[in-house]
Amino acid sequence: MTTPLWRPARVHPKLSLVCALLVTVSPVVVACSTTSTSTTTTTVTVFAASSLQKSFTTMGQQFEASHRGTRIRLSFAGSADLVSQITQGSPADVFASADTKNMAKVVAAGRASNSTLFAANTLEIAVPPDNPAGISSLGDLTRPRTRLVVCAPAVPCGAATQKIASASGLALTPVSEESSVVDVLGKVQAGEADAGLVYVTDVRAAGDKVKGITFPESSQAVNQYPIAVVAGAGEPAGAQQFVDFVLGPQGQRVLADAGFAKP
Repeated sequence: MTTPLWRPARVHPKLSLVCALLVTVSPVVVACSTTSTSTTTTTVTVFAASSLQKSFTTMGQQFEASHRGTRIRLSFAGSADLVSQITQGSPADVFASADTKNMAKVVAAGRASNSTLFAANTLEIAVPPDNPAGISSLGDLTRPRTRLVVCAPAVPCGAATQKIASASGLALTPVSEESSVVDVLGKVQAGEADAGLVYVTDVRAAGDKVKGITFPESSQAVNQYPIAVVAGAGEPAGAQQFVDFVLGPQGQRVLADAGFAKP
């Protein structure tokens, strides 16, 4: 009998099992490593006037749905407060103001080079649903013991209030001047005021929580809303895309539904 020159080495049963597991598992490991991907999210920070809260919240959601990987972070306040934040260096990519005066301050400070008008808004009288003071006109706001709340003069709605009062020859004596139109509306809703001067869009957004009273003198002060990419924006490309969205047909539809007029 001839002895073979080579003979396969005997493999321990446990070692055979380990090898089999490696052969079975390793392709899965390779497959997982080749198919895994890392996703990055771009965040665009938008500073917008309080009167834009409902509209921009809707537009932010629509924009995110059509721009995968981009998140819109919204910050709402009175336009004057937002100007202070931006000029003091707060990180913002987009600024939408409720008037051209506050946008001009941002441009003058070198935080924006240009802006585009995208909407217009007018004032309306907001009263509680049952209108206990019986307000029916702008002149009624001057009656004794009428608790009137308005925006502070530095805020666009406050500047418009002053302009209307001056043009109408009326002396308004508010019990409170608020830093944003949202705060004025809140006082009326809480029953802390008989009437407040807010925007048409705010009355519509409040639904049945307040009653709106239009007055012809409101045409004396129509606020134009400008929007701009902030200079030094961290996400300039995403900021411009959002501005274009606001100016485009979808954004303009949202604004029209909220009661805004064309600029």
